[in-house]
Amino acid sequence: MKFFENTANVRFFILFTSIIVIGIVVWNISVFYEGVKDEEREKMRIWSSAQASISKAGEEQDLNLELEILNTIDDIPMFIVNESNGFQEVNNIPEPVAKDSTKLRQYFESIQDQNKPIVIDLGDAGKQFLYYGDSSILTKIKYYPFILLLIIFLLIGLIYLYYITAKNSEKNKLWAGMAKETAHQIGTPLSSLVGWMEILRSENVNAEYILEIEKDIERLKTITERFSKVGSKLALEVSSLNDAVETSFNYLKHRSSKLIKFSIDLPEQELHCKLNPTLLSWTIENLTKNAIDAMKGRGELKISLFEDKHHYKIHVSDSGKGIPSSKFKTIFQPGYSTKERGWGLGLSLSKRIIEDYHFGRIRVLSSSADTGTVFEIKLPKI
Repeated sequence: MKFFENTANVRFFILFTSIIVIGIVVWNISVFYEGVKDEEREKMRIWSSAQASISKAGEEQDLNLELEILNTIDDIPMFIVNESNGFQEVNNIPEPVAKDSTKLRQYFESIQDQNKPIVIDLGDAGKQFLYYGDSSILTKIKYYPFILLLIIFLLIGLIYLYYITAKNSEKNKLWAGMAKETAHQIGTPLSSLVGWMEILRSENVNAEYILEIEKDIERLKTITERFSKVGSKLALEVSSLNDAVETSFNYLKHRSSKLIKFSIDLPEQELHCKLNPTLLSWTIENLTKNAIDAMKGRGELKISLFEDKHHYKIHVSDSGKGIPSSKFKTIFQPGYSTKERGWGLGLSLSKRIIEDYHFGRIRVLSSSADTGTVFEIKLPKI
């Protein structure tokens, strides 16, 4: 159904269904709770009548029925209070409480408002008042709605998590398939171009022209290799992080606007890390291109490499317009883009390359309109 193809519709359906289910459950438990409460009150009314009969009875009167009634209730705490508010009799009270007058009074106050007291009319002897609390069964029923709601919320959460995971998995397969198909489509004309290069050489074409064409062909090969690796299981190899960063820096510097001032800060010692140089350079390129767009082709761009106790860190800094803090995570979502052209997959792919393939982390470290933006890549040490 088209309705369920929209994530917002699915969320609304789950929320609406949850509210209905929760409402039905709470209503049914409430009705059941009130029913049990009414039954207990009727029991206590009968018990109080039996108590009154015994108090009024003569010595020769048969009281077997009344005594049997008094012995039937053993799980409802009760206090018989006289008109002076003194305890005449207590039943079904925990023994440690019953032996301590202070605790007994506190216990009485805790159940005093649970149920309306029942008046025991003793005739000429006056009146007594029966205060009683909820039975253990009624107390359990009282908490059932909360337990059921918790279970329902957990179930809904699991269903929603499964749905989101399934959708993300489907999207990941789609992107991986598109990437591999792109690599395949580029590969066919690329092979043809290599053949034409040999023909041009045999025709004694200007060597400088051939050299430039070869650079573009190599670039296409790199792009093809990158796309072919998306969605594949990669075996990372220990490589020089210095070389990978510097190679990406040099490539971008020579192919970017002369109005951008490039700088690089590399440590003197070689830093070695498990990585895929092709995909890491793609990530750095994506960050750099975003930085150039943010600066509108004019400004300062710096790439720094350093380490701390547990990680190697790459910072890509620019002097651009900055990113609102509310967008720090949004920019890594597929489809997000501030440009009129493009699919908004660059930073999303970068996040996948760093976090899924290299087990690192990529984030916006800081950003403001005055100082620009700093992207950080963290890679675990060997």
